Amino acid sequence: MPVHSQVPSPTSSPASLRRALRRARDGVTLDATEATVLLAARGPELADLMASAARVRDAGLASAGRPGVITYSRKVFVPLTRLCRDRCHYCTFATTPHRVPAAFLEREEVLDIARRGAALGCKEALFTLGDRPEERWPAAREWLEARGYASTIDYLRSVAVAVLEETGLLPHLNPGVLSWSELQRLKPVAPSMGMMLETTAERLFTKRGGPHFGSPDKDPAVRLRVLEDAGRSSVPFTTGILIGIGETLAERAESVFAIRGVAREYGGIQEVIVQNFRAKPDTKMRGVPDAGLDDLAATIAVARLVLGPGARIQAPPNLIGEEYGLILRAGIDDWGGVSPLTPDHVNPERPWPQIDELAGRTAAAGLALRERLTIYPGYLREPWLDPRLAAHVAALADPATGLARADARPAGLPWQEPDGGWGEASGRTDLHVTIDTAGRTADRREDFSEVYGDWAEVATRIAPEARQDAGTSPRWPRPEAGVAPRRLRPGVASALRSAERDPAGITDAEALALLDADGPELEALAALADGLRRDAAGDDVTYVVTRNINFTNVCYTGCRFCAFAQRRTDADAYTLSLAQIGDRAEEAWEAGATEVCMQGGIHPDLPGTAYFDIAAEVRRRVPDLHVHAFSPMEVVNGASRTGLSIRDWLVRAREAGVGSLPGTAAEILDDDVRWVLTKGKLPASAWIEVVTTAHGLGIPTTATMMYGHVDTPAHWVGHLRVIRGIQERTGGFTEFVLLPFVHASAPIYLAGLARPGPTRRENRAVHALARIMLHGAIGSIQCSWVKLGEDLCRDVLQGGVNDLGGTLMEETISRMAGSQNGSYKTISQFAGLVAPLERPLRQRTTTYGQPAPERLAAAAASDGVCGAVRGSPRTPLPLAMP
Repeated sequence: MPVHSQVPSPTSSPASLRRALRRARDGVTLDATEATVLLAARGPELADLMASAARVRDAGLASAGRPGVITYSRKVFVPLTRLCRDRCHYCTFATTPHRVPAAFLEREEVLDIARRGAALGCKEALFTLGDRPEERWPAAREWLEARGYASTIDYLRSVAVAVLEETGLLPHLNPGVLSWSELQRLKPVAPSMGMMLETTAERLFTKRGGPHFGSPDKDPAVRLRVLEDAGRSSVPFTTGILIGIGETLAERAESVFAIRGVAREYGGIQEVIVQNFRAKPDTKMRGVPDAGLDDLAATIAVARLVLGPGARIQAPPNLIGEEYGLILRAGIDDWGGVSPLTPDHVNPERPWPQIDELAGRTAAAGLALRERLTIYPGYLREPWLDPRLAAHVAALADPATGLARADARPAGLPWQEPDGGWGEASGRTDLHVTIDTAGRTADRREDFSEVYGDWAEVATRIAPEARQDAGTSPRWPRPEAGVAPRRLRPGVASALRSAERDPAGITDAEALALLDADGPELEALAALADGLRRDAAGDDVTYVVTRNINFTNVCYTGCRFCAFAQRRTDADAYTLSLAQIGDRAEEAWEAGATEVCMQGGIHPDLPGTAYFDIAAEVRRRVPDLHVHAFSPMEVVNGASRTGLSIRDWLVRAREAGVGSLPGTAAEILDDDVRWVLTKGKLPASAWIEVVTTAHGLGIPTTATMMYGHVDTPAHWVGHLRVIRGIQERTGGFTEFVLLPFVHASAPIYLAGLARPGPTRRENRAVHALARIMLHGAIGSIQCSWVKLGEDLCRDVLQGGVNDLGGTLMEETISRMAGSQNGSYKTISQFAGLVAPLERPLRQRTTTYGQPAPERLAAAAASDGVCGAVRGSPRTPLPLAMP
């Protein structure tokens, strides 16, 4: 049987079907096996199944405040390009260059379609296009290059802006597989995007003769990653399944459950399409039977039961013949896009029903038809709706329901970067001081239960040994659980000998053995690391007089470890004005600082050029102060908002005054951990791209690792390998900073998933291992006094660490998470910390040079901390958990 032939349904026993139907009637959660059984329901059993699904649908509509309302979107379809790098065996949309007048529609052709649609009351412009045609077809590449576009995505972004500005229609973008960075670029120009998952059946992609064979963008793993990245990026996203292309019923059920998992974890799946395969002439699958409408109805009903009442489920009305009532009874609540102007370019042989006819068919089923926008009502808020699109959406939305306003007529509105955010300061701008006296307002945000995704779904991604309830799991046997060995175990002793011979050459297994060191083993490890420290950095304990300036804590990225981020309406939210940033820089200079370190939340209102404005203001006010600013996440955000490449954005930042970048936002450079820990922060590859690009431009960066949360020692070793590899290629890291997880107010800890930070033993071991594995590559290993406290700092200073970081002057991020070690350290306090070690304390610059005598004198006079943040007694952070 050909791979794409319709696979016969497995025979399920009458008893198993009756049991599954009974559980569906009772509202019991179905598993994948039960869903598979129900997909085969026909006749009276199908009617029973659909009745259960319709009840769930009706309950969801009532809960959403629109009982009995079925929606649709009045739209135009814009076939931006019919060229595609994929070769799907059932597709007639994709074609070859000689069969189309041009590789792409011209801008004016796009606008002509949009204008005519607007005149007919359409409110959505659905951009349909093939995946990355320039990578297969020279004609597509040449067309783009001739008009100054580097890629299809660049052109799509440009015409989406043109549609917004010229017509007021809301773009919905379907460009196929997108990277995380591309989602960032497109989010500001489209209220919603989409891509069909189609199926998770990998064999249909990998086996010759399969419908997706030879189509790189149809790899199910790649498409699931797009759905996840869209959720991480807070993009309202449409997806769905295509039934009848050769998948088994079990594979079909698996596809629905995969969508449910993404929807629960990230909350970004705004609608799910269940589409039936219809064979088309002139395709390889022209002889494959169409998916039957009973099959479609059963699949819709199962999808409704699995996805739940809150899901919006759609079936295209032009692919169902006359069976409107059947499909409505199956549990849909949306008919999708219907156009009074343009055909369905993917199924051109199937014309759209007239909207009046669709309304009549829906009414005949006892339901009402209402128009919606491309973005569903539940997503008409930050972070889902970009502020740059808010006015366009508000012009068409009914404020009471979030659906389309009946009397609204689209009209072009300017699209531009928001100009807010740098006027007057707002919010709790004294948080950097009052965090030590009044503390934070509450231990968690009011949207704790929804903003981070479904915690139960998140938990399934965490390795069992990394969970909060796992404790520590030694990798090497110990005489008694939790008791340090009295002598060196053979595996640890062997690893120590290897590290002594060739520190950077130890294997992963040896590194893991060293991370498990305890008792005499740990002392031997620390001594070895300290000897390497002495060779690489001498005996000086260094520090820098610096001031942190966190210019805003408004952020909607949704990192699950972050207690600093606030919504703009939260009591602890703030944004500094440019004048305040400049004032704080001047205060730091007067106190002897050689550096300011500036980072902030990803505020939705700040334009991509805001970072340049910040750096330029500091340079204008204090020309000789080193600007150490903007994490790789902020760099990517700025580049996405400005439309610049990472390289060009960094060049602009350097011109504005940026001297180096903090290598924060690294967390753990393993995406399996990152996506649990951060939800929406940049992937590891993007972090690496930013720092290596900066190094190539001569902009140094630090490197960091945050550990002790939902990670394992193996992740620490892998992270160190990545950092060393980058340093060997670029030489651009000035230091490696270890950041133990501060748990007390971290959302992922409050949800019961993360560990309460690393143990004392783990802290000592990982600092020592960092010195060993980075030996000969990065000379400075820094500890975080904010997170460790003085006693542990002294421990690691005797185990490979040479640097204490900065005086900071204000430290809000860790304090908001529950750190109890204050917001600044004076030079005198550093001296007291180091005194028992009998090692010299030396002030340094950002790049480990010697500060000018004038700077040293000013720092000595202020004791390294400006007066504006001193004088208030420091108290334990209110609401912090012990």
